[in-house]
Amino acid sequence: MSKRPFIPLDIAVLTVSDTRTEETDSSGKLLCERIRKAGHRVADKIIVPDNIYQIRIVVSVWIANPEVQVVLTTGGTGVTGRDGTPEAVAPLLDKTLDGFGEVFRTISYQEIGASTIQSRAIAGVANGTYLFCLPGSRNACATAWDNLIQAQLDYRTQPCNLVELIPRLQEQ
Repeated sequence: MSKRPFIPLDIAVLTVSDTRTEETDSSGKLLCERIRKAGHRVADKIIVPDNIYQIRIVVSVWIANPEVQVVLTTGGTGVTGRDGTPEAVAPLLDKTLDGFGEVFRTISYQEIGASTIQSRAIAGVANGTYLFCLPGSRNACATAWDNLIQAQLDYRTQPCNLVELIPRLQEQ
């Protein structure tokens, strides 16, 4: 086990849905539970409709806030006409983490087979803030958090993790 200390992060959660409410938002709730269980803090949690401009407003406010280190979105990553989370978030990214979507789909393939190609999960960095755009299903959010995100948001993870890079994200 690493001798490094755990560093709690402030993580905001955005659920993108035309139908979910606080009572029915099982994916957003799961992410908040996982965040807290891991020792991090939920900085904010909001639900917005599948509208790229409403998504972009909320994400823009969070990435402009130096108190928020990570943004997780759930929903809107599919291929239907209303799915627009990647289109909303991608223009805000300074850098993409292409490996996230690739590895997420590889892991998901073991669970849901070829249906994983319908996921347009993406990740990147904007203004020194990490962003992860996850599918809206509770199982997909659990897969992404448990298998990828949690370890990378833990400073104790070796040989490297995203937390140790936070001080350097805005270097010129």
